[in-house]
Amino acid sequence: MNKKYSHQLVTGVTFGITSGVITALGMIVGLHEATSSRLAVFAGIVVMAIADGMADAAGFHVVEEAEFEDGKAKHAAREVWMTTFFTFLAVCGFILTFAVPILIFELGFAVIVDIVWGVLLLIAVNVYIAKVKNESAARLVMGHVFLALVVITISYFTGKLISGWIQ
Repeated sequence: MNKKYSHQLVTGVTFGITSGVITALGMIVGLHEATSSRLAVFAGIVVMAIADGMADAAGFHVVEEAEFEDGKAKHAAREVWMTTFFTFLAVCGFILTFAVPILIFELGFAVIVDIVWGVLLLIAVNVYIAKVKNESAARLVMGHVFLALVVITISYFTGKLISGWIQ
């Protein structure tokens, strides 16, 4: 990888892991509670990997294009597209990893495995970020894991509520 594009790779991957994990865990837990359907959860993961990956990549593309420094574009077109590409691959790729436990294990256990996997990914990416910034990892890890747990909790109760309304 060209050192010139390492910023784009790191940006895409760290954002992709964080966004993908938190979004995937919320959707998986919510769909599981609302439907108890392996098919619904699996389909949700695959569709979300593509849709969220493209949406996040498009959002990052616009953000990178909109950055200016001293009246000039901060990023060259190639850099913008590299960030877009890496963001899509990271979001889509990491979300798809959550489908594996759904295919292998009983659904309830698979959801627990996915939660553990997601928390481990968040810990890893935040330890990396803290190391690069020469900061304590504890604050970053706790903040993002807490956010994931809030999303999981809200999604759980939302799924329960939806299940109660529909049935």
